[in-house]
Amino acid sequence: MNLLTNQTAGVTGAGSGIGRAIALALAGAGARVAVSDMNEASARSVAAEIQAAGGEAMAHHLDVTDQEAAQAVVAAIADRWGRLDIWCNNAGVSTMNRFVDLTADEWDFNMNVNVKGAFLCSQVVVRQMMAQEPDARGLRGRIINTASMAGKRGNAPFLAHYVASKFAVVGLTQAVAGELAPLGILVNAVCPGYVRTSMQTRELQWEAELRGVAAEEVADLYVQDTPLGRLETPEDVAGVVLFLASSLSNFVTGEAINVNGGAWMD
Repeated sequence: MNLLTNQTAGVTGAGSGIGRAIALALAGAGARVAVSDMNEASARSVAAEIQAAGGEAMAHHLDVTDQEAAQAVVAAIADRWGRLDIWCNNAGVSTMNRFVDLTADEWDFNMNVNVKGAFLCSQVVVRQMMAQEPDARGLRGRIINTASMAGKRGNAPFLAHYVASKFAVVGLTQAVAGELAPLGILVNAVCPGYVRTSMQTRELQWEAELRGVAAEEVADLYVQDTPLGRLETPEDVAGVVLFLASSLSNFVTGEAINVNGGAWMD
């Protein structure tokens, strides 16, 4: 079903993992997609996948902590496709450390990419959306943030800085949603759980070293913590993003939707 025919989307951190799955899902639903990532080669590869499947896409290098770079990407989207309907702040990072050993650099790295990046990009995107004509329902655009189960459940070992950053993403989502609702801009978030990605592979090894166990044992703990009994896939997340990006969610804003197989319920 082409839920997003004639819609234009931008996805950050889209060169791999959840971002790649989101970009492919949006394109599969008919959207034109701007794929951005710190790794431009990866972004180009995903854009090529979309094009090979008959979709329309372009690729950009983007450091989300650089607002001028974000402005250039949004301007390129508007110049090529005329408007920007959907923006997914998906770019994110993580590191792991015991709280007593956590460094200021680790704190700043997580907060700068995960929170400040979403803020800087959203600000540029909102200015573009405000200048657009609303649709028949009075909507000018949608912003979808990738938060985390860690943005709702604080008892995540070795992730104090990451947890703080993702709680901030949820708070930012709610605050901005309230402010922008009268302008016809919807703002929501998704909160994934234990997603099988290259980031998780790194985290498994880090947590295993901090716990003094094997990475496989940590992976088993993740599965045991998930009532549905498996690790999450990027596509599990992308399906909910597609819902939020489509007309099926026209009366949804300010939500941070759990997508974690029941690992955290609220």
